[in-house]
Amino acid sequence: MKHKITLAAALLSATFFASAASAKTFVYCSEGSPEGFDPGMYTAGTTFDASAHPIYSRLMEFKPGTTEAEPGLAESYEVSEDGTVYTFKLRPGVKFHTTEFFTPSREFNADDVIFSLERQLKADHPWNQYVAGTSWEYAAGMGFPELIKSIEKVDDLTVKITLNRPEAPFLANLAMPFASIASKEYADKLEADGKKEQLNQMPVGTGPFSFVGYQQDAVIRYKKNADYWGGAPKIDDLVFAITTDAAVRYQKLKAGECHLMPFPNAADVESMKADENLTVLEQEGLNVAYLAYNTTQAPFDKVEVRKALNKAINKEAIVDAVFQGMATPAKNPIPPTMWSYNDAIEDDAYDIEAAKKMLQDAGVENLSMKIWAMPVSRPYMLNARRAAEIIQDDFAKIGVNVEIVSYEWAEYLDRSKAKDRDGAVMLGWTGDNGDPDNFLDTLLGCNAVGGNNRAQWCNEEFDALVKKAKVTSDQAERTKLYEEAQVVFKREAPWATIDHSLSIVPMRKEVSGFVQSPLGDFTFENVDIAE
Repeated sequence: MKHKITLAAALLSATFFASAASAKTFVYCSEGSPEGFDPGMYTAGTTFDASAHPIYSRLMEFKPGTTEAEPGLAESYEVSEDGTVYTFKLRPGVKFHTTEFFTPSREFNADDVIFSLERQLKADHPWNQYVAGTSWEYAAGMGFPELIKSIEKVDDLTVKITLNRPEAPFLANLAMPFASIASKEYADKLEADGKKEQLNQMPVGTGPFSFVGYQQDAVIRYKKNADYWGGAPKIDDLVFAITTDAAVRYQKLKAGECHLMPFPNAADVESMKADENLTVLEQEGLNVAYLAYNTTQAPFDKVEVRKALNKAINKEAIVDAVFQGMATPAKNPIPPTMWSYNDAIEDDAYDIEAAKKMLQDAGVENLSMKIWAMPVSRPYMLNARRAAEIIQDDFAKIGVNVEIVSYEWAEYLDRSKAKDRDGAVMLGWTGDNGDPDNFLDTLLGCNAVGGNNRAQWCNEEFDALVKKAKVTSDQAERTKLYEEAQVVFKREAPWATIDHSLSIVPMRKEVSGFVQSPLGDFTFENVDIAE
């Protein structure tokens, strides 16, 4: 099937590559539009790739290609013996971006750290609700408001963070996108001008690229930050060409209209590998796809019903149809490549007759439900509509009628958080810091109900295990606790776990320096293009 390329798209492409003659322009065919440009407010990888990674930096950063956190805007740090006081020495001489809409008068300092983090913790902070309805979902879901006792400025280049209890993954958490550091000076200017909302629309950070402009659902432009503290990027201009259809992304890649794309259709991967103009990177994804039941709504409040539905899902069929085998069926909420994965757990066997009987025994007849299917490709689910159709057929075999619904991506993420949401929502997760806590507590903890916990599931036994693991420094002990938590999860079945997928990244042969991230990030500060 041929895909139409609009005149606007053709002109856009011509503009990209005309400019490439005089400057190096790297074009990334991104899979969707960002929800905004203030990463503290969001949780989606699409948004982080467009905001946190190009524009901002954090106290800690992940070493490229690893889950190892190392100093970033913090040059060094010290931790008290009891694990509750973190003192960060900040990197001197770090400059905020100079843009057409803001010229900084000072360098990065402790005030920026305090501003960026405290607005996410304090309901009475003047920037807590600068966008109405902001929930600071990540900080809240990870319990940061309860965890962090105080953030103090010792001097311009020293910040002390005191916790109410030890937190084993705290340094790794500070390397995550939601902990990006914004400019307090810029925020003060916007407040004085009565334009606070622009912090989420026209961002200023200390990252490798500065923001130039965004054409809604079409293109985002950035230019290199020559003063970047991590070393100036090799490319001059970075362009995100927003292209939601994976087949169209591939067409653009083949035509040389973009240099790199995410989330190809599984059926296209072999031809990509055979194309002498392309390089295809591949690695195990630190991810899971799932179907989250709303466990507060009948009949999904009954574990017997959830278990019955889980037994009716043919995961192998989804893996074959959607991933052409480039994924494995999931039985746990964390991927098998992650430490503490409990391989002793047995999955719910695919058994239509047993599922029928379980529903009957639970007194459920003529059940009609909605399944929500994401409108965009994600690493853990390349085609949610196709997966939902397979589940729809499976559920029909046990007498359950399914209506598949979807919304635009930002609306989908927002609406699916509602505590009274109907049916089951398809979503997934790629680990943000390499720690099991980032799956088990972030997605399933009681703190995350109404946010990342799309199952609205608050189980005291599970929650106690993951909360205890947070405050334990010994990894062997943490492993035992997380293994127990996975047993509780499997018994209670708030999700149907679907798959863990391979991460496939195709790019043009002339691209060098791109490092595939186990965290699923797409970052371009080190990329180059051969002349």
